[in-house]
Amino acid sequence: MKPLALWGGVECTVNRVGHRYFDQSGWSGHTSRVADLHRFADLGITSLRYPVLWEQIAPHSLTAMNWEWPDARLQRIRALGMAPIVGLLHHGSGPRYTSLIDEKFPETFAQYARAVAERYPWVTDWTPVNEPLTTARFSGLYGHWYPHGRDNPTFIRALLNQVRGTALAMREIRVVNPAARLIQTEDLGRPSGTSRLRRQVGLERQRRWLSWDLLTGRVDPQHPLYEFLLESGASEAELAVLLEEPCPPDVLGINYYLTSDRWLDERLDTYPAWSHGGNGSIAYADVEAVRARRHGIVGHEQHLMDTWRRYGIPVALTEVHLGCTREEQMRWLVT
Repeated sequence: MKPLALWGGVECTVNRVGHRYFDQSGWSGHTSRVADLHRFADLGITSLRYPVLWEQIAPHSLTAMNWEWPDARLQRIRALGMAPIVGLLHHGSGPRYTSLIDEKFPETFAQYARAVAERYPWVTDWTPVNEPLTTARFSGLYGHWYPHGRDNPTFIRALLNQVRGTALAMREIRVVNPAARLIQTEDLGRPSGTSRLRRQVGLERQRRWLSWDLLTGRVDPQHPLYEFLLESGASEAELAVLLEEPCPPDVLGINYYLTSDRWLDERLDTYPAWSHGGNGSIAYADVEAVRARRHGIVGHEQHLMDTWRRYGIPVALTEVHLGCTREEQMRWLVT
């Protein structure tokens, strides 16, 4: 058995709201602090999730790319003895010349991935798209991020484009580096709820696996969400392509926060207005299970074991941050 490895990463979301892009690395100051990389190395980190984001490198065209920032950072990471896990899209929808629901998104994204791989052929580990299911929910179902969809068809189109884009991106990357590994991250919160919301809870428990199920070629006509996908605009032909040309990750990265596990409850007067939503049939609150569920949260170990049993693919905890005291952070990591 290989020893446990310590991975790290920076919060590098670049998400679009309307016509504005929000760059969290810029807000945190990391963009201009190369010394941060030395601090990461001092912590004993061996692999570092790091952005070479499409929106920043090729904002206007795939023929006009600015490599100055990633050139300096990736070489420094390498010199410090860390292996970068390169991310190309982190809760984004791409530059202005595309979007998550653009029919050409997968192929255009793959072209960008090929360019990055050719620039850094020594990079082995890749996360082309961070949390494709979560990004699709926030962009296509909840309306928070561009293109601000609030329906299942937009959600599913955004998800399928990201999944197919990931598969095509890895195909292009492996032309350059056949040893390249796909480290596929996803938020794996587990919903629970009242008996009246049993059906919604069941849907969401199945849905949380959907990006990985699609990548691993598991979504056939017997899959519990196959009909849901068709009803939401997916075609049998495109699902067949994902089934016949799977791109199974080499490592499944579980992003799990204290607030990831959710509790659904139709008793709206019990919860603040910001938590109120619904599925078109029943209005309900969606809140953190840690605050509302009698039995608390599932915890890291259960999520790791559930994922391993389902896929038989190596697993990692790829996001677990808790903004609090050092002692509380330590307690969180051993739950």
